[in-house]
Amino acid sequence: MLRTIFSALAVAASMILPAAAQCPPAQADDDRYTFSRIDEGYLRLDGRTGEVTICTRKLVGWACQLVPDERAALEAEIARIQGENAALKKELLAHNLPLPGPSSPPPSVPPETPRPQIPGQAEVNKLIALMDQLWRRFVDLVWTLQREILKHT
Repeated sequence: MLRTIFSALAVAASMILPAAAQCPPAQADDDRYTFSRIDEGYLRLDGRTGEVTICTRKLVGWACQLVPDERAALEAEIARIQGENAALKKELLAHNLPLPGPSSPPPSVPPETPRPQIPGQAEVNKLIALMDQLWRRFVDLVWTLQREILKHT
């Protein structure tokens, strides 16, 4: 009998806990930094800015040094290539040469995006009936659990 009670509680918890897990906890100032232990010391992640620093023990205390951001390096490389591309295009135009590009012009009319289907009244009624049935089952389960618990006390 006790196994039945625990099974029912597990079912009820599995229905309630996923909804509670979707709500993130409020981030306090104490939670701004996250530290992870590494061989040389600690990695510190700033939860607000996303910056990562490596903190190591020095002769006098600790020192944290910013870890290079690969995204900044990639953006710098993109900017360099775009500048080089523009210079090459200017040089081609200066020599009266055509610019390389797509062989066919892009389509002038964008493809039509599908509209979301709005459920009809029949689908809404089915959903309401299903929700009603689930709610009644849940209430019956709670009442059954309550009776079983009171019976054993």
